[in-house]
Amino acid sequence: MTKNRLPGRLYTALIMLFLYAPIFVLIVFSFNATKSRTVWAGFSLKWYTALLRDKQILGAFYTTLAVSLISAAVSTVIGTFAAIGLFDMKRKLRSPVLFVNNIPLVNADIITGVAMCMLFVALGTFLKFKLGFGTLLIAHVTFNIPYIILSVMPKLRQLDGNLLDAGRDLGCTWFGTLWRVIFPEIMPGIINGALIAFTMSIDDFVISYFTAGSDVETLSMSVYSMTRKRISPEVNALSTLLFVTVLILLLAINIRSRGQNKSPETR
Repeated sequence: MTKNRLPGRLYTALIMLFLYAPIFVLIVFSFNATKSRTVWAGFSLKWYTALLRDKQILGAFYTTLAVSLISAAVSTVIGTFAAIGLFDMKRKLRSPVLFVNNIPLVNADIITGVAMCMLFVALGTFLKFKLGFGTLLIAHVTFNIPYIILSVMPKLRQLDGNLLDAGRDLGCTWFGTLWRVIFPEIMPGIINGALIAFTMSIDDFVISYFTAGSDVETLSMSVYSMTRKRISPEVNALSTLLFVTVLILLLAINIRSRGQNKSPETR
């Protein structure tokens, strides 16, 4: 049995090496003392120090952080209530609505980005506004909502209907039942959805590129503009920090998911 598993494990290891070797090299050379991308000249934190002094990158970081936090919060609220509304729908009506909700998840980012850009430009002609932070935020909220719905819906399906009946029998109003019964039960799904939305907002480039305009720049857009010229080792440092941040968030999501999937007997 062990011999039969060896080729599969070796194949998996080669795939992981192929995928993550470039990232590992990038991380190593972010600590290089010189600008060389081929010769190791000693350990140094100079590029991280230079990164923290770069006003352009710091501005892009603050923009990215603001958009990610606000869009994650807004999309979490909207997506949670949308999931509850979908859960209360009849099955015949719920299925096509969920199908429409899943389209942005499988749709190419460039299609979503171009479509939203054209929409904002058309609306801006009549409402007298231009692409900027507001349109960027709306775009992030829009593509984050489906992830929230998909994270909350499984928790709603696991919800015991007797709890809702008990809450109503004990005199809870609709909002009281929602706040004291439903929200505590589906809170793990809400938190997972918020973490996914935050991660997707930090990582997004294509949709941000088409909806941010010329006056607003996110970290991913800043990195793209830096790569047009001679690549500075600051890009290595920035990419390392982004990779570590996203990795920590993904580990947190997976750890939470494993803890939720454990049965009470195994906890």
